[in-house]
Amino acid sequence: MNTQFTFGATTLRLHRWPLSQPNHSLQAWDAADELILEQALPLYTALQATQQHPVRLLILNDAFGALSCAMSAAVPEATVQYLVQDSVLSQQACRHNRVQNDLPSNEIVELSSLAPLPAAPQLVLFKLPANHSYLAFQLAALSKVLTAESTLLVAAKAKDINRNVLALFAQFIGPTQASLTIKKCRYIETTFQAEQPKPELNFPLRWPLDDSHFVLVNHANVFAREKLDIGARFFLQHLPTVAANSTVVDLGCGNGVLSLQLLQHQPACQLVLCDESYMAVASAQASIAENLPEQLSQCQFVADDCLTQQADNSADWVICNPPFHQQTAVTTHIASQMFRDAKRVLKTGGRLRIVANRHLPYRLQLEKLFGHCQQLAANPKFVILESIKRS
Repeated sequence: MNTQFTFGATTLRLHRWPLSQPNHSLQAWDAADELILEQALPLYTALQATQQHPVRLLILNDAFGALSCAMSAAVPEATVQYLVQDSVLSQQACRHNRVQNDLPSNEIVELSSLAPLPAAPQLVLFKLPANHSYLAFQLAALSKVLTAESTLLVAAKAKDINRNVLALFAQFIGPTQASLTIKKCRYIETTFQAEQPKPELNFPLRWPLDDSHFVLVNHANVFAREKLDIGARFFLQHLPTVAANSTVVDLGCGNGVLSLQLLQHQPACQLVLCDESYMAVASAQASIAENLPEQLSQCQFVADDCLTQQADNSADWVICNPPFHQQTAVTTHIASQMFRDAKRVLKTGGRLRIVANRHLPYRLQLEKLFGHCQQLAANPKFVILESIKRS
């Protein structure tokens, strides 16, 4: 894995997170980061030269800290960075990479995706998110804090900048165009117009769950925002029957649909709903509060790197619909960490039950980790797998 990031006269060591990433062809930055920095560094230097107070720097969607670390390393003057991320993993990557490059942390203000943005940022570095609903959410938030003196720098892979993306920028920010392709990436060049009317957004979305009286709540960056994904739909048919007072961990909880079903069938269970996305955790909490408010006190809602914050031998069940990608990279290492954490957190005799795409090698992983794995159900796309933690 290439960990040496060089730009200008500066060299940094940058790692992806988690550090156990097995795909050594991946790195913690891309050409879009480099394009943004090529413009950001001279602009920042010019701003700093014309004022005595620190530049208000806002960075959105810095996946592993490349932008944040590079700005700190290349501009030694005191500054304040507002770092907005929806991912706990991205936050941890940024912290780790700052530490290993001896960069100060007191200049960083970490903000979750649902926190208000700082007013009147002078320089905004914006990595384009893949999710267009989340993009619209962030553009709407930016449109409320940008000023005529703000500079917005946006870059992404050329294939990700299409008419719909440019239309969103035009609606929320102002006149917009894309640059020519550079290193398979493009800039989005946009001019903020405060007087331009902005569309109204209706996030979080609410929609009824089929064959139930539940209404699911979905913030902008939650997977399957407007309808139930087919993996979760299959899993709902094969959720475990849990005993009263059991502790169940819903790992990768998303909007909380699996937990809602469990609480309906076993009102006396205790639930821990975990996800690495702040918007997912907020969606799950809102879904429980809206549909089963009397059982909200039985639930914990945790933004976490898998089950890092959960105690050993503390759960009777872990249920999981694991991802097989991180940002745009297809990978199974997140699922592998989920399985390892689940085994640690389960009590002896506790069970892990998952839904998985048939083509993924999860059964072999679980057999190796737990010593066995049983297939409980299957359809043309998915399987339901279960392993028991034995002494």
